[in-house]
Amino acid sequence: MARAFNLTAEELTGRFLAPLVNGRELVYNDREWLPRKTTVTVYEGPELPVEQMGMGRGWGNVQRTGTDVTDRLLGQAREQAARHPALDRLLERLTGRLSAGPVTLAEVVGLTDGRRVSERVAVAEMAVWELLQGGRATLVSEGAPVDSEVLLRPESWVQDAVWIKPTL
Repeated sequence: MARAFNLTAEELTGRFLAPLVNGRELVYNDREWLPRKTTVTVYEGPELPVEQMGMGRGWGNVQRTGTDVTDRLLGQAREQAARHPALDRLLERLTGRLSAGPVTLAEVVGLTDGRRVSERVAVAEMAVWELLQGGRATLVSEGAPVDSEVLLRPESWVQDAVWIKPTL
């Protein structure tokens, strides 16, 4: 058993959660922890001063003052691990491009990294869905809003008829 206290979100995810959800062992306190044999519990709460951690009191104080957020944070780490590596780069590019005005779906595909066309369209589709679901963009055709079902039509991705527009 090992415990770590007062971690930032980046430390927690980078050092502990990401390796475990990606099936990699992690090393902590000079010990190797295998994902299939490791149980993680994460509490969120106020930072514990050193005097509240001494003589084995830290974990009890964490449980009394914090909230168990293990399921939520492991779920987020799994989601992040499952994301296509090009998705975040595309979202960054697309957000920058949208700041200058609407973009056609075909242009979104053109902004995407990838060798195969099918992979580029898949990443473009994921990015557009994420922007739509987050309320950061809408779809338009001929100046009028259109339903997101238009994304299911292959021709929407190759013609310049459907645009993604930033939400103001």
